[in-house]
Amino acid sequence: MNRKSVKLWLLLMISIALLAGCGEANQGSKAESAIQNELIYATAKDIHDMNPHLYTGSMPAQGMVYESLVENTKEGIKPLLAESWDISEDGKTYTFHLRKDVKFHDGEPFNAEAVKLNIDAVQHNAEKHAWIKLSTKIKSVKVVDAYTVQLVLSEAYYPALVELSMTRPYVFLSPKDFIQGETKDGVNGHHGTGPYQFTEHKIDEYATFTANEEYWGGPPKIKKITAKVLPAGETTFLAMQKGEVNFVFTDDRGADSIDVQAMNRLVESGAYQLVRSEAMNTKMIVANSSQSDSPVSETAVREAIWHAIDRETISKDIFEGSEAEANQLFSSNVNYADVQLKEREYDPGRAEQLLEQAGWEKGSDGETRIKAGKKLAMNLYYDSNSSSQKTQAEFIQNAVNGIGIKLDIIGEESSSIANRRSTGDYELLFNQTWGLAYDPQSTISAFTSEASYLHTTKGIAEADHLYEHIQEVMVSKDEETRKSLYADIITMVHDEAVFIPISSGSVTVLAPKDLKGIAFKQTQFELPFELMHFE
Repeated sequence: MNRKSVKLWLLLMISIALLAGCGEANQGSKAESAIQNELIYATAKDIHDMNPHLYTGSMPAQGMVYESLVENTKEGIKPLLAESWDISEDGKTYTFHLRKDVKFHDGEPFNAEAVKLNIDAVQHNAEKHAWIKLSTKIKSVKVVDAYTVQLVLSEAYYPALVELSMTRPYVFLSPKDFIQGETKDGVNGHHGTGPYQFTEHKIDEYATFTANEEYWGGPPKIKKITAKVLPAGETTFLAMQKGEVNFVFTDDRGADSIDVQAMNRLVESGAYQLVRSEAMNTKMIVANSSQSDSPVSETAVREAIWHAIDRETISKDIFEGSEAEANQLFSSNVNYADVQLKEREYDPGRAEQLLEQAGWEKGSDGETRIKAGKKLAMNLYYDSNSSSQKTQAEFIQNAVNGIGIKLDIIGEESSSIANRRSTGDYELLFNQTWGLAYDPQSTISAFTSEASYLHTTKGIAEADHLYEHIQEVMVSKDEETRKSLYADIITMVHDEAVFIPISSGSVTVLAPKDLKGIAFKQTQFELPFELMHFE
């Protein structure tokens, strides 16, 4: 299929989607009469467990309630719950000097004892947190005095502060919420130190968060935030038109509740504004190299899929230019990622050539290729709550069918897809890098984690060499050595085509036109709601 035919097919698919999901185009400006000082945002999934030391909860919701010692910003690591810190000469001891004006939502004081209790609780569930390398480096947590705490590492680890700034797990919960001094088996409450308090939750319907009037950073102007569970697509679109919800944003899996065309129509109605962050991440297809009984274990097959995908058309016609095409795992503006890599352009002819050379011959049906009696067939999993992932999956299915690959596409809940990734029960699935503030170290650390990308990487020829490099780069103190190691790591996974990039993703906010203070953090997982206010 040539590019012109591909675009005609894609335009037909988008037109069908618009007819199905975007009736009543300019029904109303009810969003203009939204209750002042309240945001009601649509989410395709429940917030789940708000325990910040586990991983099933909604990260944007947890980000409102809990805080970390430090914050990752464009200018680098800045103070948050810690006013300042010192690092020992050997890089093993971090001494944090805590704020003295902070209380948990239940009135408990935030102090060094609370910091130790929380970090120890995370460390007592070490297996769960193995994906974050800092968890394997923490040797002890020591209380120096009421507002001074030391974190002692087994060895120097340069991303320590970055990993302490993440949405979870190194954030702080009131000591009264612990169960027998632990959090790994559940908690008694959800009291953080953040700008919002978690006040009500009706599973699969809604959750509410109210302003923390005693917040150390000053009380937020938006006094109530409600997360309302709605199916993505037409239902959310109509709810926005009717003013039943007045805010949507890209969720922590990189999915939008409504597609670009629907967003634009809502903006055209005059009731809403659309705000996008800079590029935060790379959206990609992850290939399971360790599935030895599947064609996906072959580098040639993965490369062929890469060449068969027309990223320019995806960028222009699916995302309407809101996301740029991506041709490597990390964009060049990510630290250490400006590396010269082998180019793989959109080239179906080259894709077919690779398959022929690998022994995949055209089958008797003239479509699906065969080798040694086995068909070239695979599954691709996508988030069923993401209309854009579904459209991309259909587009890619059509594209690879043209080179002789039978691709079944399967939509599932994001939690199910995350479970597949951690268990290795997949061939291909949609995912995204950790994002600008965390990369390359966080995504690359996840190459060795069973919970993340171990199954993706462990089937490649140089897997052991790759893992050795990852271990070395995380403890390296020399900048030039670090650059060299990262270049080797990025080149290895690029050459093996286990991460097939699609586009550069950003966080999108669709909000009432009179809402001010919309901004973004250096993470795709949270929004600074405390900065927002109505004009």
